[in-house]
Amino acid sequence: MSEALFSRPAFWVVVLAAIAVAALATYLLRPQAQAAALSSVTVQQLHEAVRSGALVIDVREPHEYAEGHVEGSVLVPLATVGDRAGEFPKDAPVYVFCRSGNRSLVAARALVEAGFSDVRNVEGGIVAWTAARLPVVR
Repeated sequence: MSEALFSRPAFWVVVLAAIAVAALATYLLRPQAQAAALSSVTVQQLHEAVRSGALVIDVREPHEYAEGHVEGSVLVPLATVGDRAGEFPKDAPVYVFCRSGNRSLVAARALVEAGFSDVRNVEGGIVAWTAARLPVVR
């Protein structure tokens, strides 16, 4: 009886349709989940969060970090974000910071992919931070 079922074209149409629906659902729902987990914040919003003890990950290189960084930030160069993601809580807000906001966006997306539920990319990075005359640790 099962041989007869597998030989029917209608069976394979249903199987292929189910696979197509599952693939489409995965594709459509994935960006929405990422969008919910990833947001952008200004340096002023980061400054307020830092005052409350927020986790700030600086994804610049060590020499950039040494030139000036946000107080309390943790240096995690972009190339190591994937390897070090397990060091941080996935269910708490994480602010990601770099020079201008580009590398931090790459890192923020990687953290979302790793299962972080609330990742906030800091727009403008240290350039915007210093332009706003916010405190820098050297």
